[in-house]
Amino acid sequence: MILFIAGTSDARELAITLQEQGRQLIASVVTENAWKELQQAGIEAISGRLDAEQMQVFIAEQGVKGIVDASHPFAEEASKNAMAAANTANIPYIRFERKEQKFEDSSLITYVSTYEEAAEEAAKRKGTIMLTTGSKTLAVFTEKLLSNPDIRLVARMLPRKDNMEKCEQLGLPQKNIVAIQGPFTTAFDKALYRQYEVTCMVTKASGARGSVDQKLEAAKELGIETIVIERPEMKYQNRCSSFDEVIDYLHTFNL
Repeated sequence: MILFIAGTSDARELAITLQEQGRQLIASVVTENAWKELQQAGIEAISGRLDAEQMQVFIAEQGVKGIVDASHPFAEEASKNAMAAANTANIPYIRFERKEQKFEDSSLITYVSTYEEAAEEAAKRKGTIMLTTGSKTLAVFTEKLLSNPDIRLVARMLPRKDNMEKCEQLGLPQKNIVAIQGPFTTAFDKALYRQYEVTCMVTKASGARGSVDQKLEAAKELGIETIVIERPEMKYQNRCSSFDEVIDYLHTFNL
């Protein structure tokens, strides 16, 4: 049994690939929607966040022999918990993470290391700031930007009930919420930026499957400034950026 931690669309594809090869796995996801998608694909899954201790209990109860961590590039806690649980249980840990994109240097792009730095940079600007960074760190931006009379803060996020409730709690007006699920094209992003008269867009360096290239290309074509949050630095064990690499590691560990 492999514990498969899923957090992206390509993670779902990897889980399907591994199962089709005859490997027994159970996926761990955060949201109910992700759980439903995996169930529909024939992948056994559990939903809800697991800390390191809960993972250790799950590993023991389910007889897990290895962990494949395909969580989102910015889900640091999930990866830290998975590595800690694997080390405690003395089982292999394999990290799959889509390649980080490299963009041409541009005066329109500002790179930062944290959400807090992104909020500080955004606060130096005026006009419409569009967030495409999800709901988890929304409070970092609302605290810094929402009361600024020179800034209209617009947040694009997944159309989930808990996201809408969080926006309401933080005081983000409904008219400034774009609740929609991708993937998106460059043309769509350009139309969205025009509709909201965006002057600055904030995003994360999630990789191609996170549609970052389309977001940046659309912003570049319209002359819109972009603040890009770089991936957190993590020392992963057995790091892979392709399905074949993951499979090779699984063969090495007889999984």
